[in-house]
Formats: sequence, structure tokens, C-alpha cells
Amino acid sequence: MNLRSRRGKRSVELHNSALNDILFILLLFFLIVSTLANPNVIKLTLPKAKSNTKAKQTVVVSINDKREFFVGTNKVPFESLKQMLVPALARDTAGATIVINAEKTVPVEDVVRVMEVSREIGARVVLATANPQRKE
Repeated sequence: MNLRSRRGKRSVELHNSALNDILFILLLFFLIVSTLANPNVIKLTLPKAKSNTKAKQTVVVSINDKREFFVGTNKVPFESLKQMLVPALARDTAGATIVINAEKTVPVEDVVRVMEVSREIGARVVLATANPQRKE
């Protein structure tokens, strides 16, 4: 039989309401961080270079939805495109690059024709695309 009085005993309680708040905040943090990480990315080990390997934007050839060709801001018929590109590319022979800006509705044949002209000149070609992160 227990003859001692219960006055001296204390009940021990653990208040875990703050613990629930902290766990909830941590859960939200990890959910937000996990949505920022892109799981559909292919991991590649890219080679490193000591110099800047970006192509210089030497000449911009634009093609609008009416299939009109522009060198810079000058409208040029396709037949004289090569004659317009040669002097513009002669200034920078080391990194001669043609950037093609084509409207989305332009047939691929027109882009390929500009690529063939740039191959004849001996220039590299870069096809400009829209930024997928930007909403239009």
C-alpha cells in the first residue's frame, strides 16, 4: 500500500505546440525548394575552357512572317543576301557568325536557304529562339 502523500509529486508535461509549428515551416520550406529543382534535367559534365567560347553576334538576318529578309534592319531581297553578308562578315573573319531570327510561321526552307548562303561564305550559323522561361 502506498502511504505517501501525493502532494510532493509533480506531473511532467511536454509542450509540443512549438514543435508542430517548426515542423510545419520545415515541411513548407522543403516543398517549395523541391519544386524549384528541375527533375527533368540531364546531368552532364561539360568541358571547361580557359577562353570565352561564346560566338560573337556579327550579323543578324531576320525573316518575318511575309518571308521578307532583313540584314540588321535593312530589307534585302534573297538574291542579294550573299552580297550584303560578305562585306559585313569581312570585318570579323575569326568569329564570323550569322544569327538567324525567324518568325515562328516561316517555312524551314527559308531558314535552310540562309544557312546554305552562310556555309558558302564560311560563316557559322546560330538560330535564335525564344526564351522558354518567359511567358508571351
